[in-house]
Amino acid sequence: MKLNPEVDEYLKNKNHPLTAEIQRVREIIMATDDKVEETIKWSSPTFMYKGNIASYFMNAKKHVSLMFHKGANIKDENGLLEGDGKEARTAKFYDLDDIESKKEALEAVVKEWIRMQDAN
Repeated sequence: MKLNPEVDEYLKNKNHPLTAEIQRVREIIMATDDKVEETIKWSSPTFMYKGNIASYFMNAKKHVSLMFHKGANIKDENGLLEGDGKEARTAKFYDLDDIESKKEALEAVVKEWIRMQDAN
């Protein structure tokens, strides 16, 4: 897992009330596949592989909100992704226990994104 120091610095300086939860979601995504990279885009940590996978909505304070930019196109058998927008879907995580209970679903969504991108 290759974490980006720029994201480390961003999270340190942001001083978000859910930093531990944000960090745990980040670790799960980055450990899912070595192909996944991260950067700061749109003033938010963003995960990428052959396009943008997801970005944190950093204004959310009661839960971790992770927007999957093309989430409507991702096969999500576990029902992790919420919303009915044309393209985007959101995954919400309320605390560390909730994150752990959704870990496999999150990994599955990331793996499906990679599969889709590699098929193109």
